[in-house]
Amino acid sequence: MGSFGQKFDSFWEIFIKYKGYVKVLEGLKNTAIIAITGLIIGLFIGTLIAIVRVIPKYKLLPRILNGFCSFYVWLFRGTPMVVQLLIFYYVLLPLMEINMTGVQVACIVFGLNSGAYISEIMRSGIQSVDHGQMEGGRSVGLSFATTMTHIVVPQAIKNILPTLGNEFISLIKETSVVSFVGATDLYVAFNKIGTNNYEFMVPYLVMALIYLVIVIIISLLIKLMERRLKKSDRRN
Repeated sequence: MGSFGQKFDSFWEIFIKYKGYVKVLEGLKNTAIIAITGLIIGLFIGTLIAIVRVIPKYKLLPRILNGFCSFYVWLFRGTPMVVQLLIFYYVLLPLMEINMTGVQVACIVFGLNSGAYISEIMRSGIQSVDHGQMEGGRSVGLSFATTMTHIVVPQAIKNILPTLGNEFISLIKETSVVSFVGATDLYVAFNKIGTNNYEFMVPYLVMALIYLVIVIIISLLIKLMERRLKKSDRRN
């Protein structure tokens, strides 16, 4: 126990006296930015793909779009996140001669990756909505797109809210790989604290605790949102 106490004292000295907390706060900020931006981009892309996947395939254009979306989902679900980051940062950007920071690249790649998973989540959500909702919207003169975006999709999001919460939690945890493209996240911040005295036990334990706290907070927020949505449904 005394040995652990010494390790903790050493960690605390670096964390406070040598302002290690500044790097941790930067990592926490980047982790939040990447995960939130990735979820927003993923929700937008995933919704578009899901709509394309469920529309009738009577004409050529919907079939072509469906094939493209299927390839997109297969590509991003079939390769690891870290591989996508490396290819985007070290291959595609140099070829296109574009300069971007590691955080910006991570936001885009996380969004593209999340879109592939959310598309399947959203598609199941759309299919869980009563078909009568679409028929009702079309019967009063609304177009397919208007009915889908204003009636069906909002109900689908209610149905898949817990699953979207799990996707957000996954994005939070997966930000630990952004160090491969030079971005500072929680892992990088605590790893730098550990390298100051080559004591990694306490920094890694504290890092794990922070991740656990973040996940607990997100889970509680999702439960609160579910309760409010259920209350609004009962009022209606």
